[in-house]
Amino acid sequence: MKHTDTLIIEGGKKLSGSIVVRGAKNAVTKIMVATLLSEQPSTIANVPDIEDVRVVSEMIREVGGEVEKLKDGVIKITPASLHQPNTLALHKIAGTSRIPILFAGPLLHRLGEAKLPTLGGCKIGPRPVDFHLKSLQSMGAEVEENKKALIITTQGLTGAKIELTYPSVGATEQVLLSSVLAKGVTELRNAAVEPEIIDLICVLQKMGAIIEVGTNRVITVQGVEKLHGFEHNVLTDRIEVASWACVAAATDGKIFIKGAQQEPMMTFLNTFRRVGGEFAVKDDGIEFWRGRPLTSITLETDVHPGFMTDWQQPFVVLLTQAEGSSTIHETVYEERFGFTDALNKMGARIQLYQECLGGTHCRFENSNHLHSAIINGPTKLQGAEIDVPDLRAGFSYVVAALVAQGKTTINGIKTIERGYEKFEEKLRAIGTVII
Repeated sequence: MKHTDTLIIEGGKKLSGSIVVRGAKNAVTKIMVATLLSEQPSTIANVPDIEDVRVVSEMIREVGGEVEKLKDGVIKITPASLHQPNTLALHKIAGTSRIPILFAGPLLHRLGEAKLPTLGGCKIGPRPVDFHLKSLQSMGAEVEENKKALIITTQGLTGAKIELTYPSVGATEQVLLSSVLAKGVTELRNAAVEPEIIDLICVLQKMGAIIEVGTNRVITVQGVEKLHGFEHNVLTDRIEVASWACVAAATDGKIFIKGAQQEPMMTFLNTFRRVGGEFAVKDDGIEFWRGRPLTSITLETDVHPGFMTDWQQPFVVLLTQAEGSSTIHETVYEERFGFTDALNKMGARIQLYQECLGGTHCRFENSNHLHSAIINGPTKLQGAEIDVPDLRAGFSYVVAALVAQGKTTINGIKTIERGYEKFEEKLRAIGTVII
């Protein structure tokens, strides 16, 4: 059991072995919230043992639900009797988690009111709750906001036509969780359609909801009077799979990831192969390695089915080992390249630009945000002492530490453990030297 928030890695070795990746952090936590829409118990399998799951479990207990671990990777949630949370207690439990706002729909349907703390989250750019609140207001909710809490009330939510200015995952989840029990039909345009969203929709359909995923990002929900419990196996975490794939190629090793699924990974797999990575899809997972010398690429992050922003950071480290100049244009979060300073300190050659590099223009154009990067490689990385700023940047630092010659001291490992199950155990399983 780890009692420190620091990890010291001896890098520069080819890493090979087998690891298991379980359910997606970004799916399982939202599915846990969905259980609150019914009074009946629900069972969720393929649940990773991560901090975010523990946090949401405590939040569910704070609103009166029961969370029970049936066995490794399987939990049962019984939300028979809910009550308003103590917002101070909920805020203390939630910390930086942005999940509390998603409790709005279930609490409004079950209790007619939702008292929630303000949002947290990783510091990678502003994440306003405007989308969430406007959606709820369009469905008939009234919102009162002060410095300490959001107080949302309703006499009964009704279906509405909602169009998001950007296909936000969180706002789409909010509309889904709020509309399934609303009176009438809700039409959501410009919705997010990430695999984790589809997994949530599958759960809601199992509960008795009527949800149609149409063309051109249109989701239509016909409200029902009541939902029931469900059993569900969460889809594998495609962000974690991609992160370990980058480790395999960056260190010139070979890693088999049990549980990895091809379909949600297709965009990543194509890009991985283009830079020189190779993979073999098997019945129970995917094996990753470097198929040829790594070469540069021009890449743009985007909402699904594009190259997801959470794949970008470990991929940046991979590109420091590629021949030539690679360009990455970040279009999802405007402040996602802050982590590159530490990589440059380790010997990388990464330059940031305000312009939209790579061919297309995005909503951050002329906004003074450094949202494009040019990565020149290959460069030899050297060990250093670095601090983890956020979850995904944290894993990219680990990839860099594994590639680098010498020792790297990484401070803030607990942030990484929020989203990566048995993190240190997996590092050791592929041959990492941890001091």
